[in-house]
Amino acid sequence: MGTVAATIDNKVKRVVSNIRNLPTPPIVFHQIQKVISDPEVSAGHIAGILAEDPAMSVKVLKLTNSAFYGLSREVDSVKQAVVIVGMEAIKNLVLSASVLDMFRGKSIDQDFQESYWRHSLATGCCCRILARRIRSRGFVDPDAAFSSGLLHDIGKMVVSCFLPGEHSQLMQQRKSDHTAADYEIEERVLGYTHAQIGGFLAKQWKLPQRLGDAITFHHHPQLNDSEDPLVYLVHFGNYLAKQAFYDARDAYLIGSLQPGVMEYLQVSDDDLTNFSDALREEYLKAETFMKMAGIT
Repeated sequence: MGTVAATIDNKVKRVVSNIRNLPTPPIVFHQIQKVISDPEVSAGHIAGILAEDPAMSVKVLKLTNSAFYGLSREVDSVKQAVVIVGMEAIKNLVLSASVLDMFRGKSIDQDFQESYWRHSLATGCCCRILARRIRSRGFVDPDAAFSSGLLHDIGKMVVSCFLPGEHSQLMQQRKSDHTAADYEIEERVLGYTHAQIGGFLAKQWKLPQRLGDAITFHHHPQLNDSEDPLVYLVHFGNYLAKQAFYDARDAYLIGSLQPGVMEYLQVSDDDLTNFSDALREEYLKAETFMKMAGIT
């Protein structure tokens, strides 16, 4: 690791470590993550873990029965939910619901919080679509892709909620500078970026490495040593979500794809239009997530 990178990493570590009352995912998420890789683990076992957290069980059932999954009949037990949508989906639903809950209502900047969750959910939905449709670089689980998209900007939420002074500085700079990307303004003003904060947070939370990498490298997927397609999907999903939903007033915030990303994923300009149309449709199905984030 280069000296500059090490210095930034230490700064990020110091900033995050000094935040008091920084939320963490509930025990139930870590318990599920621990056992999910065991081929012997059963739906009943996962349901038993979830039963220890009744509030989370209710959220998982709500999400499973929402338009997001479009099931033909209502699921009335967590065990049934695990069987129908799968263990990986349940793990990612628990993570997504946990994060929505952890940060809900904490931001002092309510306008920012609403636009933040809308974009994060749109990116999650877009990554889910892309994971289903782009297989040129191998299989990416659509539920893991959704969680990665939902969490890609989590570093921005940390700054907004726990570093209000820094958040205000960034918002002021953003108003006066319509050419630089958010991460470029952050580098200039703070000396670190939301992607670096989010990546460090993912390590602290003991999230899967590839999810942490997707957060850390979502602006520069080519810098990720593993060349994991998930990182490229999140970069692409972030761009597409902005293109699909940002109006002319916010067009300067869209940015651009890194060179070579479309070639790497083997997608065309026509695909961009198709993905955007599918995203607008899919986003309407995420209403239950919106309600969990406190947005109606």
